[in-house]
Amino acid sequence: MILPAWVNGCLNTRSFNYMTQTKNTTVFPKDTIILNSEDLQNEAKGLRFALPALGEFATGFVVRFHGKPYAYINQCAHVSVELDWNEGEFFTSQKDHLICATHGAHYRPDTGFCVMGPCKGKSLKSIEVTEQNQQIVINLSSISKNDI
Repeated sequence: MILPAWVNGCLNTRSFNYMTQTKNTTVFPKDTIILNSEDLQNEAKGLRFALPALGEFATGFVVRFHGKPYAYINQCAHVSVELDWNEGEFFTSQKDHLICATHGAHYRPDTGFCVMGPCKGKSLKSIEVTEQNQQIVINLSSISKNDI
């Protein structure tokens, strides 16, 4: 289901079509996104979210790898394109790397470091994420406009 996003207590209507929410996703004021831990499966489909502070179409994503959540700005380190080939599909078929659908660049899921492809040696831009009390907390204030 596509729903509008609430950021800093204000409805962000510009990201209306770009904010994907699961039944248990809530965007809170103070630049924090809270997800239920059970909604993010290990080495499976990632969850996307709007990043209105970075622009109308900017998104981020969170994946679980080896039991831990990792969040990044959804942008290849080579060229400014989103990584996922289908919405939320970030992993290679072997589930060992994140892959750019456009260039085939492979990134380590735990660090965002590119190990293969045209951006080898560069990294995805990470977003601070923690997990506690069965909730994944994404701290949007850890990124800035300089990150895109």
